[in-house]
This record gives sequence, C-alpha cells and structure tokens, in this order.
Amino acid sequence: MKIKGIAQAIANAIAQEMERNDRIVVLGEDVTYWGAVFGFTQGLFEKFGRRRVIDTPITEQTFMGISVGAAAVGLHPVVSLMFVDFLGAGFDQMFNHMAKNYYMSGGQFPMPVTVITAIGGGYGDSAQHSQVLYSLFAHLPGFKVVIPSTPYDAKGLTVKALRDPNPVVIFGHKLLTGLPFLPFEGTEEEIPDEPYEVEFGKAAIRREGSDITIIGVGLMVHRSLKAAEMLQKDGISAEVIDLRTLVPLDEETIIKSAKKTGRVLIVDEDYMSYGMTGEITFRIQSKALKDLKVPIERLAVPDVPIPFSKPLEEAVIPSVNAIYEKAKKLV
Repeated sequence: MKIKGIAQAIANAIAQEMERNDRIVVLGEDVTYWGAVFGFTQGLFEKFGRRRVIDTPITEQTFMGISVGAAAVGLHPVVSLMFVDFLGAGFDQMFNHMAKNYYMSGGQFPMPVTVITAIGGGYGDSAQHSQVLYSLFAHLPGFKVVIPSTPYDAKGLTVKALRDPNPVVIFGHKLLTGLPFLPFEGTEEEIPDEPYEVEFGKAAIRREGSDITIIGVGLMVHRSLKAAEMLQKDGISAEVIDLRTLVPLDEETIIKSAKKTGRVLIVDEDYMSYGMTGEITFRIQSKALKDLKVPIERLAVPDVPIPFSKPLEEAVIPSVNAIYEKAKKLV
C-alpha cells in the first residue's frame, strides 16, 4: 500500500497489532475521533470501539499512571502524549515508575508500554508546543527511544515497539505526518500490507558518500538529504545517516562512516547543550579520533525557547541551507 507520511503508517501498525494481540489498549487525549490530533491513532476507534480505544481527561499524570498500572497487570497500553512538551505534567509517572518499576520490582512487574508523541516546530506553534526533547528520555535508563523518518520505518518500528516488553517512546515529527493542515517535508512510499519489524539500534545510511558524514534523526534527515544534493553540485560527496533510534544507538555504523569520511556534522532539532549532538560527538571521538581530518561540528537549536515569530523560528531550527553551509565549511 502507498502511504504519505508517518502518521498513517503508525496507525496501520497499531491496528494490525491490536488484531494480533487483544492485550493492547489505546488511551490518551482525543485518541478516538481526532486520532490523537496528529493522526497516530486514526481509524482505531471505529475499528475497535471504546473498550480498547479510550479518550482520557486532559491529565497526563493520570493516564500515564493508568498505563503503568495496566502494564503491571498484563495489558500493553499504547498511550498518546499529544505534544512531547506536555511530558512535565506526567513526569513522575513516566520517569519514576514507567521507566523503573521493572528494575525495582526485581522483574516482577514488566512494563510493556508504548508512548507515542508529536515533536518539532517549523509551523509557528511557539515555545510550549515545538520542542523535541528526546534527549531527556534517552538520558534516563529504562526507555527505548525511537524516531522514525519514513513511512516504512514508522510502521516497522511501531510493530517492533508493540512486541517489546519494555517502555518504548516513539517520537513522530509533525512535519512528517502527512496531515493536510501541516507543512509536509516527508516522503510518500509503498510499504508492505502485512506487519513487519524494523530492528532497534540499526541506523540507516540514507545516502552514501565519501567526503563528509551528516548524522541526524526525523525531520533533520530529510533536510540533510536536500543539503547533500546541494553539496553534490559543489563536488562534495556527503553520506547521510538516519539513526532511527537513540536507545539503543548504532555506534558501529556512525563510527565506521566517520572513519571513512574523516569529517562529521551532527544535525539536531533539539537544544545544543547536554543533548544528542554532544553524546554522539564523544562516542565518535573516543573510537575514531585519529581518523578525523577536522574536529566534529554540531548544528542544533541554540539554548533558547522556540520562537513564535516565523523569521526567528527559521533562524534557530536547522534549515537545509544552514546544514549545507556548515558541511561545506567542514570540507
């Protein structure tokens, strides 16, 4: 079947796994008629009804807590955190219970919970609705962190998450959803009708190159690919790596690429400090420092809230042109 964007692919994966596993239930704000607003649960209510697709009050602390309890007694909750920016309202249940109860119970209470949340800016939704924040989840032991960039990966990674006994958080960028009320920078592609898994911890080389390695996730993968096309016109061959998951992280692929090209640019829509760019920089330097021709460069959001103003928002979120200019200087 042909899918435009990641939202429909995620919803398709959940529907097929709900048919296979009657322990899967979906809950969160507006998951019924609205499809969790960004389309990740579209069509599920019509197919499975209110017993398995449940709208909750606007209280993240409550429905995250319900998910923890439901998982402990044998269900597999799929819980929608509408915007990742709202994680603070359910912080205790997620970070102190969902991520830790399996460990703290000595394995007595598995936590098969799949959290699906919308991330990213680029359409003027301001500081409280435009962050990505996946580094917070990657920092805390207990979560697997998944960031699909294509419909194929979105379905396969979601199926994998729904078959995993651990808490998995899936971060879907709004500009990759394919919904008509949002700008679209993703892809439309054929994906298999039947369920399939995409392995966690296995990065994808979206474009092979020899002069520089560009590493990113989500929307930044697509912008990096466009920048790579511009670089090609200048005679620069850029390799673009899509990490797909931060936890587990595919160190082998990124280090092998860094050794091959000798130049690395890490692009991120998260904040610069204490985030993904710093972590990956260290991991590459610790294992490939002697192979680097120049110091690793990073391009990320400066440590400021995401502005509402369109020119200011465009200034802080890495653009295709910013990636191109940064990579060109490295080479």
